[in-house]
Parts: sequence; C-alpha cells; structure tokens
Amino acid sequence: MSFNSSKCKVMHLGRRNPGFSYTMGGHAPAGTILESVKEEKDVGVWISDNLKPSHQCAKAAKKANSVLGQMSRAVTYRDRLTWVGLYKQYVRPHLEYCAQAWSPWTEQDKGILESVQERAIRMVSGLSGKTYAEKLAELNIQSLEERRIRGDMIQTWKIIHLEGFKCSQFFTLVRDNVPNNGTRFNADPLNIVQQRANLEVRKNFFSLRVPEHWNALPTTVKNATSVNNFKNLYDNFIGLTY
Repeated sequence: MSFNSSKCKVMHLGRRNPGFSYTMGGHAPAGTILESVKEEKDVGVWISDNLKPSHQCAKAAKKANSVLGQMSRAVTYRDRLTWVGLYKQYVRPHLEYCAQAWSPWTEQDKGILESVQERAIRMVSGLSGKTYAEKLAELNIQSLEERRIRGDMIQTWKIIHLEGFKCSQFFTLVRDNVPNNGTRFNADPLNIVQQRANLEVRKNFFSLRVPEHWNALPTTVKNATSVNNFKNLYDNFIGLTY
C-alpha cells in the first residue's frame, strides 16, 4: 500500500514519550519528516495526545450550537412536539456521536455538552419558570449524561451477546472467572469483573467505567433476547417512559 507522506502525521502518547522525529520514504534527509500533532480527527472523533476528550467535547458542542442557531432562526413557533423532535433529529446526534469512545468525566466537559441541550430546552414554548431538571421531566427527556450511560449499557450488551464481538478483549465476566476450587460463587455470571487502574484517563476508559452500572442491572435485563428488548427492559428499569 502506498502512503502520501504529506498526509501522514505522528502523535506522541505518554508523559515519558521521547517524542522522536519520524520520516517516511527513506531516512533523513532524503525522506519526508512527518508532522507531529497534538490533536487529530479520526473517523469523526478528535483524539488528543493526552487522551482526554475535552477537545472533542468543545468541537461537538460548537457544531451542535451552530445547528441549533440555524433552527432557531428558521422556526419561530417552538411547540413541544415539533421543537423537541427537531432537536433530537438534528442537534443531539452531534453531542452523542461515538460517545462510547470519548465519554467525558470532568464536570467542565460534561457541562459544555449539557449547556447545548439546556439552551435548546429553554427555547420550548410554555416552560418558563421551571428548572432545567423540571423541564426535562416534563418533556420526558434524559440528561445527556444519563443518555451516555444508556449508550454504554447498550454497547456492553452487544459486546457480551452478539456474534462478531470478542468479549474477552473488553471484559472479564464473572462466569469466566469463577475460582476452580469448589468455592460457591453467588454473583450474577454476567457481571463484569472490575479492573483496577491508577491513572484517571485509564479509569474512564469504556471497559473500566461500565462495570459499575452494568453490574447494578437486574439479571432479567442483562439476559435480554435482542437489542430492542434490552432497550425496553433498561428503560423500564430506570423508569423512563415514552
């Protein structure tokens, strides 16, 4: 496969990374010295050299706010059904695209995303005088953080149950980790064994952040027969109605 060296870049990861210079097409000075970057977009997601999602959150919020501004100029009568439908269709996807890969954990990053939804909800007619939480409850909308957790749970179900995923690459299930010494083990076999991590970034990786929420689900929910069945059981469990 041929590569265009002018389009290839290098990102140095890790605090102790020496940051060497790399060339393509031959050793320096004959080859092309590859540009070193701190941030790069890959399949629609911004990746930073510190592996934190702050840049992605800022970019997603900026794009969503831009679309929301276009909507506000085009639509003057913002009743609940029409406006909320437009928001879900055209704005919220920018805030949630591939969120399982970059879900934020700092309050600042969460707030940047949530402020877009809060702005959109403020534009709905007939909700003045209510708090943001009260407006969400009246419109039967989850906060973005709650939706990210829901998305994590859906993805976890797919990894555990669907063919095409190798579960062991993401998690260790209790059923695969029972001690072979006759010890009685009463935990749900579909529970995920929680791994330990020291770095904040590592603790918030997908495979390490989902066990707490997944293990708290009832066995009947985790044993759902299909993706749609899991979504319905999960929504019923958390009390979400449509």
